[in-house]
Amino acid sequence: MSATSRAKNALRFLLATPKERRYARKIKASGQFDRDFYRGMVPGLHWLYKQNPERHYVIFGEALDIQPSGSFSPRAYLRHNPDVAAAGMRPLEHYVTLGIQEGRVTRDLPGFDLVDGVAFPILRADPTRKKARFAIVVHVFYAELWGEIAARIKAQSFEYDLYVSYIKSKSHKTDIKDLVLGDFPEAKVYAMPNHGRDIYPFLHFVAAGFLDGYEAVCKLHTKKSPHRTDGDVWRQALIQGILGDPDATMTRLETFLTAWDAGFWVADGQHYSGTEWWGSNVDTTRQLLDRIEVPLDVSSLDFPAGSIYWLKPTILAMLKSMQLTQDHFQIEDQQLDGTTAHAVERALGYICKAAGLKTYQTTEIDSLTPKAKPKAPQYVTAFYLPQFHPIAENDRWWGKGYTEWTSVVAAEPNFSGHAHPVLPADLGFYDLRVPETLAEQAKMAKAAGIDAFCAYYYWFDGQRLLEKPIDLVLDRPDVEFPFYLCWANESWRRNWDGLSGEILMPQTYFPGFAGDLARDIARYMRDPRYQRPDGIRPRFVIYRPEDMPDPAAAVEQMRQVWRDEGIGEVELGAVLFHVDGDSPVKDNLFDFWVEMPPHGLVKSNAYLFGGPDGNKMQTSVMQGFSGLIYDYAKAAAYATSSAYTKRLPKTTIAGIMPSWDNTARRGDKAHIAYGANVGTFRRWLHSLLEKRIAGSYREELWINAWNEWAEKAVLEPTKQNGDAYLKVLAEFCGDKTQKET
Repeated sequence: MSATSRAKNALRFLLATPKERRYARKIKASGQFDRDFYRGMVPGLHWLYKQNPERHYVIFGEALDIQPSGSFSPRAYLRHNPDVAAAGMRPLEHYVTLGIQEGRVTRDLPGFDLVDGVAFPILRADPTRKKARFAIVVHVFYAELWGEIAARIKAQSFEYDLYVSYIKSKSHKTDIKDLVLGDFPEAKVYAMPNHGRDIYPFLHFVAAGFLDGYEAVCKLHTKKSPHRTDGDVWRQALIQGILGDPDATMTRLETFLTAWDAGFWVADGQHYSGTEWWGSNVDTTRQLLDRIEVPLDVSSLDFPAGSIYWLKPTILAMLKSMQLTQDHFQIEDQQLDGTTAHAVERALGYICKAAGLKTYQTTEIDSLTPKAKPKAPQYVTAFYLPQFHPIAENDRWWGKGYTEWTSVVAAEPNFSGHAHPVLPADLGFYDLRVPETLAEQAKMAKAAGIDAFCAYYYWFDGQRLLEKPIDLVLDRPDVEFPFYLCWANESWRRNWDGLSGEILMPQTYFPGFAGDLARDIARYMRDPRYQRPDGIRPRFVIYRPEDMPDPAAAVEQMRQVWRDEGIGEVELGAVLFHVDGDSPVKDNLFDFWVEMPPHGLVKSNAYLFGGPDGNKMQTSVMQGFSGLIYDYAKAAAYATSSAYTKRLPKTTIAGIMPSWDNTARRGDKAHIAYGANVGTFRRWLHSLLEKRIAGSYREELWINAWNEWAEKAVLEPTKQNGDAYLKVLAEFCGDKTQKET
């Protein structure tokens, strides 16, 4: 358009007639004009027109069939209601005046003769099946486009598994399943209802675990976009951008894989940004993100558009953890905006950013030089909780049959979107008196790069509690279970916070306690599975050294007893709490200190609820909640800041937590790290390895924790997250060759 034409249009807009102004005011007052949607339908709309989009619609848009909302088409309204034009009324004016009460048809209805009674299939993935490096997922609505997509897939040179969902139509001469299997006999092909367009069928595969274990996944669909005149050109550009020339595609794919910060790869022009793309999707997008504790900043929208892209496992894991079902999605009715499928598309950008990942376009991939992955830690330890079996004391204090699971399953949400209860997946509600469970835990940990469990040891003036799992290890030398012990020397209290409440089991430190404890521990140190991280000394940790009456004397007594017992020198460590106890401890009393998030990481600016600034939560908090909620991401950022690290003893082992949320123990008085999810854990882990692991004691990493289920500090597989935390850990810590270099 020439400058003269633009000037004339602007003048025409400013000098609107009284009738046009009344019409604009009328449709604005009706609630049937969606400003955000309309602005999104006209990308690049001049700022002048954005101020009054109703007037732009009245003067220019209606005649061009630009929709004022996702459910109204001016041209379709006139076609389905010929009396409107005959009466000399404009489409939206008639609808807001009369048509809305009359239930008039406002848009073209689907013209597809779909087969009735198709339901979403029950899918069960075999986790032991052989998988290719990559997966390609295709949703087929338009059967006539399958050949085009099949040819593009066949041209590729990389190995892949193919998953296809399709819609059954009576007009299809050949069942799409037969078409697909004719081209790809090994493909997994499933008919699905026309529900949630291409998005929910894809998530149905994700939820079933079909896409677990792939290095990357390519998502395609028969995108026809009949509302656009360039629909075919757009689709072909989208697919060509990510599945182009086979050699180029493979080169780009390897770049995409090695770029630690790459979340999506899309065709050029498909990384959309700007609030004009919101349409009517803000509220639904926020509700989706609440399910995984990802905050929404309305002003910073960017996302991979077109629903055709490559994506990484972390993104898949976060989509899976949303736990969306078909009930969250609408039946497809050619909606152009405002559905859950549209909201998922926009949520992808926020998921990507929360995980510290980016969306790359094809030309950006071509020019990308990925940074090397940070060096893996030399040794990885995870705290291990042995409280998953009944004991007489817990029966007496909490009720017959009480275990940690009792509290876990009873937990209830404290805010909208709060995922409780947290339920176990692969290992079920296990009992740690079963040796096979310990063996399976150790196997999972090893695969993820964890070298040892640091198991809590409960010893009160010579009385032991919850000792059966670790004693079982000694009784079963065939069980591979690398471990060492941490004396959990806190009194047990009824409210479980270690600071207040009725004392159930006191820790009194009688004269000579240190020697007795050391003699008790010696038998474990003689077991070949008891860990010596430096290759020489068995390791032992004290949870609260400041609580001992004379820490230096107690430590020396322990060391001497171990020498007398023939154990030799012991590598002795302590947990760093950042809170002074009754007996101050010098940094050099111990060989090392264990950093135990969230202790010491929550500053005043991190509080979202219960802090100095009151309630800053975006989502609604349950009435009666009086606990604390803080920002996981801010705690993670502080953990790598110089303001924090300069205060640490030089022999500190860097620590990390997958989450922290003791709702299961403290109910509406819980302390909660908001925003803890697979993506933010990955982001923290990468930052920690990049910035701190070189200065960590012996380049070690410590994780809080393996199985603190009642505090939601869990690496083990859960119903919500599957084994995603373990996969993230394996990505950065599972390469043993890095540890040895």
